Amino acid sequence: MSDKRKQKMEVLSEKKCQVCEIGTGKAMSIDAAMPYLSQLNEWQISEDGKKITKRFSFKGFYKTMAFVNAVAWVANTEGHHPDMQVGYNYCVIDFTTHAADGLTENDFICAAKVDKLM
Repeated sequence: MSDKRKQKMEVLSEKKCQVCEIGTGKAMSIDAAMPYLSQLNEWQISEDGKKITKRFSFKGFYKTMAFVNAVAWVANTEGHHPDMQVGYNYCVIDFTTHAADGLTENDFICAAKVDKLM
């Protein structure tokens, strides 16, 4: 990863999520989301542009659960919670902003913070 890209991600990961309630925020278009996505490490945007997803792999159940607990701490601290699918040696994370019915900056902030856990 280039120094310039790391620098951008550090800025994103140092931001704080904004409180969002139904009707207070507008979802990003896919075009608006792409610059944010480019600052993340291997996250994918859904075809409808409403969520970002990443699969994490681990060596065994304990490491997977330690990661899941760390993600839960980040999510609670930010007040922005992902959907997660967890198995023996993997975790798939989806971020979306339900109140906006799509992506907001909060999703990218939390994804950047999750990336930093690795």
